[in-house]
Amino acid sequence: MSMVTIVDYGVGNLFNIQKAFKSIGAGSTISNDPEEIAGSSKLVLPGVGSFEAGMTALKESGTDEVVKDFAASGRPLMGICLGMQLMLSTSEENGKWAGLDLIEGKVVRFTESKDTQENYKIPQIGWNSISKPTGMEIDWNNTVLKSLDPTDTSYLYFIHSYYVAPADEQSVIAETTYGQDTFCSVVMKDNLVGCQFHPERSGKVGLQILEAFIGA
Repeated sequence: MSMVTIVDYGVGNLFNIQKAFKSIGAGSTISNDPEEIAGSSKLVLPGVGSFEAGMTALKESGTDEVVKDFAASGRPLMGICLGMQLMLSTSEENGKWAGLDLIEGKVVRFTESKDTQENYKIPQIGWNSISKPTGMEIDWNNTVLKSLDPTDTSYLYFIHSYYVAPADEQSVIAETTYGQDTFCSVVMKDNLVGCQFHPERSGKVGLQILEAFIGA
């Protein structure tokens, strides 16, 4: 299987991702070296925490331009959680922040719970299901979700207060509902894919998604 580089920019649970790749027989390396990142066959952009902190860390390390160049090369790139959000154009978290702009769209906050009949907390923490977007003809066979049965409910592990809203609805290949919001949980554009959930913490289904990415 191809070597994967997990980008180390000081934000993210890198070793759990590397452990997940190892469990499916995929070689991976954790790196903050621009040359090593640029020379990778596949790239994973992880991340936890705030959008501002993530973009600041990418810029200060000079990794932002390396990731942009990698994305433009056509090689597979996966963003996980905050990493997925950083791939978008802008975020509304703590003001307005510019992202990597690899996928046109914005990052927005969950709608606050105001109905005592439907009381939920932000952030969303825990297991939730993904499904094909309502009213759209999406074929998962050529995506990282190809091992999942769309007629069967698949649960994955989420922890986030914000979600991505891509400008192109056709790039949304899976959605999830939490509280009052139905949001994009998997985005895909050409060689780019982003998962709002943590596949490395999502058991067998998560590993199947990582395995499909390796085979891309």
